[in-house]
Amino acid sequence: MRSALDQRGLVEFVGAQNTIFKTGTASGSISIGSLEGRASLYAVGPVKGLDGEITIINSEPYISRMRGTSYIVEHSWDEEAIFLSWSSQRAWQDISIPASVHGYLDLQDFVKSAAQSVKLDVENPFPFLVSGTPAEIQWHINVDRTEGRPITAKLFAKSKVSFVVRGEPVEIIGFYSDHHPGVFISRLAPAIPPDSGRTNAIHIHFVSCVSQATGHIDDITLSEGMVLHLPTDQ
Repeated sequence: MRSALDQRGLVEFVGAQNTIFKTGTASGSISIGSLEGRASLYAVGPVKGLDGEITIINSEPYISRMRGTSYIVEHSWDEEAIFLSWSSQRAWQDISIPASVHGYLDLQDFVKSAAQSVKLDVENPFPFLVSGTPAEIQWHINVDRTEGRPITAKLFAKSKVSFVVRGEPVEIIGFYSDHHPGVFISRLAPAIPPDSGRTNAIHIHFVSCVSQATGHIDDITLSEGMVLHLPTDQ
C-alpha cells in the first residue's frame, strides 16, 4: 500500500507518528518495495504493527525484529512502514566531528550548525550520515506489547526492546527537522529530559559493521574520530 507522500527539501516522507495515537493502530502507510531500485537510497521508519525497525543504507534494507528473546535481521523489500522518511543522495561531504560533541543533544546541535556552515537549507528537512566507532549506543526495536488494545503513547513507549552496543564501528543514517515532530521525528527522545526545555529534531538509526545489531538509536555517546556526512548542496 502507499499513502499520499510529501516532500520538503531533500526529504520525502509518508505517514506520521501522530497517526498512531489518533487511530490507536499501527497500520502501514507505504510498502518499501515501492522504493526498490532507487539508487543511493537512505531511509528510516518503524515496521507496521510495531513489528520491527526499517533502516535502508545505500539502497540496502535492514529489517530488525524481535523473535522470541532475540532479534533477527532480514534484507527484504517486502515490508510496510507505519511512517517512513527517505532521500536519495549520491554525493556527501565529510565533516570531522569535534571531541566536544559527546552526546545525543550535542550531535543534534552539531548536525544543524554544520549544515548551516555548508549552506544547507536547515528550514527544510535533510538527511545526514555519521560514521565511526561510538563509545556506546542505546537502541531499540519495536515489538507489539499492546495485547490488542488501542495504541496510546504509554503503550507505544512500552512496546520496545532495548539493547546497548559498545565500541562497534557503525553507519548511522539520520534525518534532521525542526518542523516535523510527530511526523517522522519523535516528539520525545529518551536522551532528552522532558523538563530540559529542548525538543527532539533528529531520527537516527544505525547498522553495525561487525555484528547484526541495527535499529533505532535512543541515546549515543560519541568518541574521537567520528565523521559527519552531509549531502552536497542541491
